[in-house]
Amino acid sequence: MSVKSDIEIAQAASVLPIVDIAEKLGIPAESLIPYGNDKAKINGDFIKANAGNKNGKLILVTAVSPTPAGEGKTTTTVGLGDGLNKIGKRALICLREPSLGPCFGMKGGAAGGGYAQVVPMTDINLHFTGDFHAIGAAHNLLSALIDNHMHWENELNIDPRRVTWRRVVDMNDRALRTITSGLGGYNNGIVREAGFDITVASEIMAIFCLATDLEDLENRLGNIVLGYTRDEQPVTVRQLNAQGAMTALLRDAMQPNLVQTMENNPALMHGGPFANIAHGCNSVMATQTALKLSDYVITEAGFGADLGAEKFFNIKCRKAGLKPDVAVLVATIKALKMQGGVPKTELDTENVAALERGLKNLGRHMRNLAQFGVPVIVAVNRYTADTDAEVSAVQAYCENFGVPAVNCTHWADGGAGAVELAEKVAEVADSGAAQFRTLYTDEVSLWDKAKRVATSIYSADDIIADKKVREQFAQFEADGYGHYPVCMAKTQYSFSTDPNLLGAPTGHVVPIREVRLAAGAEFIVVVCGAIMTMPGLPRRPAANDIRVNREGRIEGLF
Repeated sequence: MSVKSDIEIAQAASVLPIVDIAEKLGIPAESLIPYGNDKAKINGDFIKANAGNKNGKLILVTAVSPTPAGEGKTTTTVGLGDGLNKIGKRALICLREPSLGPCFGMKGGAAGGGYAQVVPMTDINLHFTGDFHAIGAAHNLLSALIDNHMHWENELNIDPRRVTWRRVVDMNDRALRTITSGLGGYNNGIVREAGFDITVASEIMAIFCLATDLEDLENRLGNIVLGYTRDEQPVTVRQLNAQGAMTALLRDAMQPNLVQTMENNPALMHGGPFANIAHGCNSVMATQTALKLSDYVITEAGFGADLGAEKFFNIKCRKAGLKPDVAVLVATIKALKMQGGVPKTELDTENVAALERGLKNLGRHMRNLAQFGVPVIVAVNRYTADTDAEVSAVQAYCENFGVPAVNCTHWADGGAGAVELAEKVAEVADSGAAQFRTLYTDEVSLWDKAKRVATSIYSADDIIADKKVREQFAQFEADGYGHYPVCMAKTQYSFSTDPNLLGAPTGHVVPIREVRLAAGAEFIVVVCGAIMTMPGLPRRPAANDIRVNREGRIEGLF
């Protein structure tokens, strides 16, 4: 019997009307903005009216360093939410929205997998409710206004050579990384070097996910530094008077999206910043709304704990005043064996020795999470090829850290396969054991913030940068941005900046290539090693397998 694909499983799900899902959260039908029968936005007026003192427990789902074998972070988030509901807890999932670029590139869908998915899976992975299109439109409106301003009198004296604001498109397109714009004569604007990023790398996406309401959104948009004058003075969006129109494009998108799991439990999906160049978490609005509507909120952060969890704690929690109660660290036997040096073609063969070598990666992540004062539970996202001896090896290793490792089968069994995990998570969350703290205070210098992340989280010996980059750190502090947290941009595949250096490397140095100001998002992006803000498509893109069949149903999307 052939194994069903994720999309086949999702399309066979029994989906309830979204008004019924909303009713479980106490949201009346008139407070929904429906997008068809199975998804809706929650009206902003309802959110304001319910911004009371009630706060649920906050659970972060993170993972070991990603590998081609997969870890199943979103799948575990969904499975845990279903598991908590199955044991009688009032739980709500908060997820990021997927980007079209990775869907058509190499990652595939981002709505979970197997029998732990959010639905409608195809809509979620494609246009959904149009949030990313709105963000792209707002971003590119600003791009057009900048070029238009320079075309006419250029009263702000913007230097075309110092425009830092690029354009965006929600697609992987390496040919757009660097372009020349304004060609074709005087009427087509000023000729200058420009380029595109993927939409999820836009500062507007980061702002969108950190803003608490429309007023905060407009203020943050106004604070964006779009470039510099000829005498190197910063120029903001507020000076260009573009923040009002940009907010108008984002008004409806700011309202969180309500969908459901395959077991008809509620889920919020809202926002999706890049976990490399930004903080990789869903919106603050969705998370805070969920905390008011449920007793347990399960959310996730992008890539491994060294990137996603670190930024969730140091940026999102700092900015939003969130205090997580427990962290679930997802690991797969296959991923750990790859960290131990096993090639992808041999992962289905039992290899406890290689697994034990790879467990160093898991151990590093557990130690890192402990620095934030949040209790950790390891979720072993089990595959059918995993053996009992391998699972036992993981559990024995985690016992040495005083961390429980729970065997989970939610991919195959849905919420029932995550009941044990749910019980353990609820127990720890309710215990009040968390003593959350950030890795550094606002008063620490920007250089030392970056160094603390590199040495404490990546186990690097030091950070290095040339004179120009060091001067930029100093200039940002002189300009009044020294209290911002740092957003480290580096490869997700290694604790180092070398994606091929697996396991838990030590003794390396983190080279800082450049630093970027995100004045609207209120963090400093520290670019380490080779990181691209516009991915390219692989030799054989996932798009080649996606089609619409004769019945009008989409096939091949993960």
